[in-house]
Amino acid sequence: MTGEVNVRPPGQDPIAVISGLSLGPAAGGPPVLHDARLTVPRGGVLGVVGRSGSGKSSLAYSLLGHVRPGLEVRAGTVRVAGLDPFARPDARALRGRVVSYLGQDPASSLNPALRIGTQIAEAVRLRSCVTDAHQVRSQVDALLRSVRLPADPAFRRRLPRQVSGGQAQRVALAAALAGRPGLLVLDEPTSGLDTVLADGMRDLLAEVLSAGDRSALLVSHDPAWIASVADDVIRLEAGRIVAAGPPRAPAPPSSPRRGSAGAGPRSARNVSPGGALSVRGLDAAHGRAPVLHDITLTVPAGSCTAVVGPSGSGKTTLARCLAGLHRPARGSVEWREDGAERGRASPVQLVAQDARGALNPRESVGAALLRPLRGVGHRGAADASREAVRLLGLVGLDTEVLDRRPGQLSGGQRQRVALARTLAAGPRVLVCDEITSALDPETAGAVLDLLDSLRHTLGVTVVMVTHDLAAAAGHAQRVVVLDSGRVVETGAADRVLRAPEHPVTRELLAHTAGPVPAAADQPR
Repeated sequence: MTGEVNVRPPGQDPIAVISGLSLGPAAGGPPVLHDARLTVPRGGVLGVVGRSGSGKSSLAYSLLGHVRPGLEVRAGTVRVAGLDPFARPDARALRGRVVSYLGQDPASSLNPALRIGTQIAEAVRLRSCVTDAHQVRSQVDALLRSVRLPADPAFRRRLPRQVSGGQAQRVALAAALAGRPGLLVLDEPTSGLDTVLADGMRDLLAEVLSAGDRSALLVSHDPAWIASVADDVIRLEAGRIVAAGPPRAPAPPSSPRRGSAGAGPRSARNVSPGGALSVRGLDAAHGRAPVLHDITLTVPAGSCTAVVGPSGSGKTTLARCLAGLHRPARGSVEWREDGAERGRASPVQLVAQDARGALNPRESVGAALLRPLRGVGHRGAADASREAVRLLGLVGLDTEVLDRRPGQLSGGQRQRVALARTLAAGPRVLVCDEITSALDPETAGAVLDLLDSLRHTLGVTVVMVTHDLAAAAGHAQRVVVLDSGRVVETGAADRVLRAPEHPVTRELLAHTAGPVPAAADQPR
């Protein structure tokens, strides 16, 4: 099904209209978005679904008058409240006041050097007519309370790094609401949260959307959430709207699946004996604030261990400690493998959650891959180029992305490039920090299957930090549960995720959509 999507109730003027919009590379090539047509009414919510790279984010950006670097508008028009967001005077009148954006990592929009209260106050001054200091403070307090955050002076004085991931998401939402926008553009705003906080954020956004005549364009990989809040849903494939209609509640999963993607039973794991990543008595802090307390765990060579826990429990700090990027206050992290080369540099490598931040925005994909390749075994230019092509194939990308920059890629493509670049360094251990959180279920499943394949073919060991308990069950042999910087439960994945002993584990499972699939094969 193609054509215009019209979810406008009779008698209401639309807040946004996109007519025949086509976007494509400025240098020529196939369109990224082709002949998109839709109408969003005041008070309506339009859901957008599709695989990574299908053009969802490009469609969302167009409502703010943005296109990714390297793209251009080839045809069509966009109107928000009757104004053209691609025209500079209209864009100044629209952004933050009429239309606000909340993306896949809302917390990244916060200035790390400014206190939370100061940032929201700036948003109030810029996006509203309020200038009096007392009124601004009242607005800041009201916004904080509206997103279920403390409005006391101590909280307002905190820096973004001094709050949990879930709190940072809500601070960013408060700033986005400062101008009382009529249209919210939501691009996977819950993708990096654990199951409990994701449920809370979805409930909060549903509450925000139900107030008054506020409208939204909602991009999400969560069909249950789409079905619960959207009036209509469109599906994109390869930049085209191929289906539209009322949202449908997702069917319950049937047979056990692999991670989030869904698949049949798997073959036995080839876990290599004689080696392990060993963590003993690890303490870590941010400044004077302790984060990790006496962490002890072992990951056998060639296996996969999932690290789960609430947002703010210390998962990312642990991941950075394992990769040598955060110096522990006490304890040790050691990799030992029988027959491994002595003195091997950096056997543990981190694949970060924020692929956009991990890649140099001014560097092409080819340059990003060639730099570590030339340092591994002192490869010549020809050998390094061939290996770059092979690595792209491993992560499911074509050679056409070699000349692109990160801003010209979809979120899923950027994450796969980040994984390929990490593999270029020849690691023995991959520490993956929420690497599938911004991907659609099918692409996420493919990436997790790729990690399985790398364990089998290369003997790579995987530590998977994730909030997706289904992925943990489908791909890990062991699960470690963190809470407040401590290991509160650990054991075989099947036991921990099917018969949890700790209240934190039980709460995480209670907020997981659908049944947790059968766990991965356990090492014998």
